[in-house]
Amino acid sequence: MPAQDISKYLAYLLASAHRRMRIGLSQSLGDEEFTEEHWRILHVLSDEQGHSMGELAEEVLLNGPALTKNIDKLVSRGVVQRAADDFDNRRVWVFITDLGLEVVARLKERVDAHHETIEEALGPRKTLQLKKLLESLITESRPS
Repeated sequence: MPAQDISKYLAYLLASAHRRMRIGLSQSLGDEEFTEEHWRILHVLSDEQGHSMGELAEEVLLNGPALTKNIDKLVSRGVVQRAADDFDNRRVWVFITDLGLEVVARLKERVDAHHETIEEALGPRKTLQLKKLLESLITESRPS
């Protein structure tokens, strides 16, 4: 049986698009010492409500160890801080600092510019279609 071209698989296409998006975001962030993962973490924390590590991992699409590694870096840069839960010592909360708010504002400008470039390339209609299709895929493919 002849092998099917790998580029025909949806998983491959999604991985390829994700890779290109990450490379583009990395270039947009330029010489910043912050990665796409850092951007996602800071963006979520910018609501200034504080988030538990478990909740944050879910929201920023990172597993526990990867999130911990990223939070360690962000703590060392002074953009986030950790705090133990007052009622459950096993639970850790993460908060953005004032410096973190400044950084996330600067990063947001660059990330928004990158997304605008993609939207210009696709056009607003295709961009909206793509977002709706991806949201549908995410919703429909959730494990039961």
